[in-house]
Formats: sequence, structure tokens, C-alpha cells
Amino acid sequence: MSAAVPKGTTPYYYVPGPSRHPLMASIGLFFVILGAGQWVNGVSWGPFAVALGLVWWLVVLKQWFGEAIHESESGLYSDRIDVSFRWSMAWFIFSEVMFFASFFGALFWARIYSVPALGDMEHALLWPDFKAIWPSSSPGATASPAGTVEPFQIMGPWPIPTINTLLLLTSGVTLTIAHHALRENQRSKCITFMWATVVLGAIFLCVQGYEYYHAYVDLNLKLTSGIYGSTFFMLTGFHGMHVFVGMLMLLFITLRLQKGHFTPERHFGLEGAAWYWHFVDVVWLGLYVVVYWM
Repeated sequence: MSAAVPKGTTPYYYVPGPSRHPLMASIGLFFVILGAGQWVNGVSWGPFAVALGLVWWLVVLKQWFGEAIHESESGLYSDRIDVSFRWSMAWFIFSEVMFFASFFGALFWARIYSVPALGDMEHALLWPDFKAIWPSSSPGATASPAGTVEPFQIMGPWPIPTINTLLLLTSGVTLTIAHHALRENQRSKCITFMWATVVLGAIFLCVQGYEYYHAYVDLNLKLTSGIYGSTFFMLTGFHGMHVFVGMLMLLFITLRLQKGHFTPERHFGLEGAAWYWHFVDVVWLGLYVVVYWM
């Protein structure tokens, strides 16, 4: 990834040369999808193909991001590149907003329209024992009055989800402090609070892991627990995945800070990760109210 630019000169708009990385990353993802498809169908080599694809993909990403970091630290990125990065991150977060909006929409439709519709007079002839209530936590109160959905308990807001809410809100505060510290050229303070944010994100994931264990073992709440179970794990699970991705972003930004990267004037890597993390915080607040309280 290179351009014909004199050494030490910032180009008007840096355009990298042809790169092998998109093709190599696609090969890794191909093995991930192929292996996953075979794995769910019981083929013995499926898990190994998934592992191979993930390792391949991660190695390619390390090389790809390493080159991008080298370009940035070499002074090849002008203010115009910075504007492009900001627009790209903004559109990416917008796509994530739409991603979660579809899941919130599925929960809304199931709860407000689908379940009540199944309990009307027309459907009563087909399912006379059906009770159109939410959450559908027991046989006779689900879309399977015959009892094909096992009885389960719902996940309330206390204590685990509330603890996770406090963890995420605190992490948003520590990240904001870190950002302002870098803008004031207080690098040590910035690094300290960035590590605090990463640790809080990791604790959130551990607590959510315990929440899922509690749901499966103590509440018998599973992905197969009717529409409630599927929407619960769909929303909280994808959010947990986004927390994991955001935590990795913050981790690598922190490691770069320790190497002396970023300045008070130029640090969009940190800003972009902060935008993403605050987006994750906002989504969780929506989940906390809609999934756990309502």
C-alpha cells in the first residue's frame, strides 16, 4: 500500500496502491462460512475449517491494520483523509443503528401485534387453550399450547442487568475522561482511564456470561423458549458481540497510546472508537428498559 509521495510530505489525498488484503480476508471468511455450514450439519471437519478461517482472517486483519497505522504515523493522512474517516465511521454506526432497529422492531411487532392476534376469536378455534399474554412463560401462554415450549422464567432487571447497566455507564464516563485528557495532552491520565474502560467492558462480558448461565440453568430460559426467548437472546447476544468488538477497539487504541501514537490535535482513532462505545451504551439503555423492565 504505497503512493508516489515524497518522504515526509503529506499528500493532498492519499490513495493506497493495490492491496492483497481484501482478497486474503475474503478467503478466511470463506472458510469460516464453509466450516460453520458443515459444522451445524454434523460434518467432523467443520469446526477445524472455522478455526482455520478465523486464524487466517485475524492474521490478515493484523497485517492490514498494521499497514494503515504505519501510513498514519508516516504522515500520509491529511485533513481530507480525516474527514473521510469520520464520514465512514458515521455511516457505519448508522448501519448498526438500523441493525438493532430491526431487532427492536421484531420485538415490538411480536409483542404488540402477533401475540394479541393469535389470541383473537378467529384463532381461538384453532388454539382454544392459548393465552395471549406477554411474556409467554408457560405452556398455554405461548404459541404452542400443547407444551412444546418448556416452562421458563423471565429475566428481570435485578440484579444482573442493573449491574451491567452501571458498568457500561461508568465505562462511558471513564472513556470521556480519557478523551478529554488526551485533548489536554495528559497522556498518562488518558491511558489510565482507557485501561479502566477496557476492564469495565471485560467485566460486563463476564457478567453477561454469568447471566446466560443463570438463564439456562436456573430459569430454563433458552433460545427455544418461544418468541420471548428468541428475542431476548437475539437482542442481548448481538449487543454482547458489539461490546466485545468495542472493547477490542479500545484495547488496541490504548496499546497505540502507550506507543506514543495520537496527538491532542489528531486522534480520530480514539474518537471513532469512543463514538462506537457510546452507541453501544445507548443501545444497552434501550435494551435495559424494553427487554428487562417492560
